[in-house]
Amino acid sequence: MTYLLMALFAAGAVVLDQWTKALTVASIPLHSRVPFWDGLFHFTYLQNTGAAFSSFLGQQWLFALIFAVFTAAILWEYFKKPMPFTTLERFCIAAIYGGGLGNMIDRVRMGYVVDMIETTFMEFPVFNVADCFITCGCIA
Repeated sequence: MTYLLMALFAAGAVVLDQWTKALTVASIPLHSRVPFWDGLFHFTYLQNTGAAFSSFLGQQWLFALIFAVFTAAILWEYFKKPMPFTTLERFCIAAIYGGGLGNMIDRVRMGYVVDMIETTFMEFPVFNVADCFITCGCIA
C-alpha cells in the first residue's frame, strides 16, 4: 500500500510542478518580475539550462545521466535492500524523484527548466516547485 501512496505522491509532485511551470510560461513574460509577497519572494520567469547558480550550463546529457543513475539506484535499493524503507524514507525518496522527474521532463521537452520563484529576503538562485520537492525530500 505504501508503494502505491509513494507513487501517487511522486506523480502529484510532477503534476503540481508541471502545472505551475505552464502557468508561469502562459502568464509571465521571460525575465519579468511579478511581485507577490513583499519582503519574501516574487515570481520571475527564467529558462535555466544548467543547475543552481548557473553551474553546468548546457550540460543536458549530464542531468539525464544523473537522473538515469538515480532511477536505477532507487529500483536497486527497493528490491535488494535487506531492511525495508520506513514510510518517511519512502516519501522523501518520492519527493526527490518526483521533483527530479518534473525537471527532467522540462529538459527533454524544451531543453531547459522553467524557474519562477525568486526570494527577496536572501541571495538565492531562482527555483521552481520541483526544486522545492527535491530540497524538502533531502532535508527530511
